[in-house]
Amino acid sequence: MTMTGNGLTTALRRLRRAGVVSLTSLALGITLAAAPVADVEAKNTFVFANSSAYDTMDPHAVFDVGRVAYRINLYDGLMRWEDNPPVLNLWLAESFDITEDGLTYTFKLRKGAKFHDGSEIEAADVVYSIERMLALKKGAAALFIGTVASGSTKALDKYTVEFNLSKPSAIFMATVPEIHVLNADLMKQHVNNDDWGSAWLSTNDAGSGSFKLKRYDPAKGFLAERFADHFMGWGDKYLDEIEFRTVVEINSRVLGLMKGDFHGSDGYMPQDQIIRLRKSDNVNVEEQESMRIFYSIIHNGRSPMNDINFRKALSYAFDYDGFINNILSGSVARNPGPLPNNIWGAPKDLAGYTYDLDKAKEYLAKVKEPIREITIGALAGYGQTEQAAALLQNGLTKIGIKSKIVAEPWPVASGKMRDEQQMYDLLFLWKSTYYADPNNWVGEMYDGASIGARNNSWYKNPEVDTLLHEAQTTTDTALRERNYAKAATMVANDAAGIFIYNTKWFGPIDKRAKGFRFCPIGNGQEMRWVYFE
Repeated sequence: MTMTGNGLTTALRRLRRAGVVSLTSLALGITLAAAPVADVEAKNTFVFANSSAYDTMDPHAVFDVGRVAYRINLYDGLMRWEDNPPVLNLWLAESFDITEDGLTYTFKLRKGAKFHDGSEIEAADVVYSIERMLALKKGAAALFIGTVASGSTKALDKYTVEFNLSKPSAIFMATVPEIHVLNADLMKQHVNNDDWGSAWLSTNDAGSGSFKLKRYDPAKGFLAERFADHFMGWGDKYLDEIEFRTVVEINSRVLGLMKGDFHGSDGYMPQDQIIRLRKSDNVNVEEQESMRIFYSIIHNGRSPMNDINFRKALSYAFDYDGFINNILSGSVARNPGPLPNNIWGAPKDLAGYTYDLDKAKEYLAKVKEPIREITIGALAGYGQTEQAAALLQNGLTKIGIKSKIVAEPWPVASGKMRDEQQMYDLLFLWKSTYYADPNNWVGEMYDGASIGARNNSWYKNPEVDTLLHEAQTTTDTALRERNYAKAATMVANDAAGIFIYNTKWFGPIDKRAKGFRFCPIGNGQEMRWVYFE
């Protein structure tokens, strides 16, 4: 199905001519980035304590929020999502054009934008970057494989790059920010055995972002210094350095914030810790509505979870109200399906599951295969995942199912999620916002074509696939909304996962820090706007 002049193509053309437009019906806004301003001297280092380990510095190797800090601060793309609700800004690109058939996207790059080594960013660097992503098949590559073929992206001249899609894509513009642009000449100097420089880039920097890598230790985190020549320029207040440290233990992060050793941390701590931080003289807690759903992956491809009756028993064995009202003090909203309540396309009449042990036993009695001990995964350092795992384990015990909880760091869990054999039977985690489109959730999580990549539940339903694939290739907004609502309803009715809540973000920030801008895409970890007073 091709894009029509009444859809995304026309809206984006209007943007190109007028400079700015809000595409409300597509949950997509695009504005021109601010003009550069004068550079002056700064003073301070911002230390961000995170529970995630930074096991690589390669922006094409992973695609998650746990390690987004180095991608969003050290690298640039043609476009950039900013603010809340998310708005798509022109970034390295100063303009773009789209053909009527929705197959060719042409971007004009800003002249004079530089990489950290001082060399100019050119169209050839963009071509190299997408080719590298497609070749490595890691990180965000899954967003483009099947839509952008290797060799199809062209540098028309020094500042013009052309993407030629193999089929129309309703989400292509929304995902362009994930093409992090690398310094092609620098990368080619560090290739080893045709690895596209992967070994070197895992501990080094080939970007153009607001900050450049100064020190990296996979056991501790990374330190980056301000890139004075960044094309966006700097005001008269900014940070000299940013440091993202791995601090797994929640209490250590909280105490560090209260003492002033840390200046920021993740916004998804348990509510008892947020209450502690609110009472601190040194900390402000920023509260923002987000689009981050909390759920449990269920391995649909493995017995006994491949039996819908067992999955329904699991869904009825979780105490949703107890978790939301007692453990989280009502700080989140019940979200019964795979789409956040506040994104267009979310089904309005989806009731979801309730905590009902009688129904759980009823469905359990229908399971024919022997029921073994179940492994419940949780993320070490993320208290809510461990609390949810314990709550489910309690429910399972009451209906006669044995289970064990395995809590592991995010890089370990992330690796297991992509391996059908190593994947946990269930895993509690969040699905974050990478781009503001329903496809970010139900399309990636449950598309059969993405099994083992973004679909980590090994769920496949041909009827759901048909709905998703049509929604991914049409710009008929009403049709897309209907398809995503139907697909989300079917996934929920199939009990493909245990869907619990949509979140608010409670970000603890040092009271001296100003200029902070939260965006659900990146979870408030972009630091170029921040300064100390």
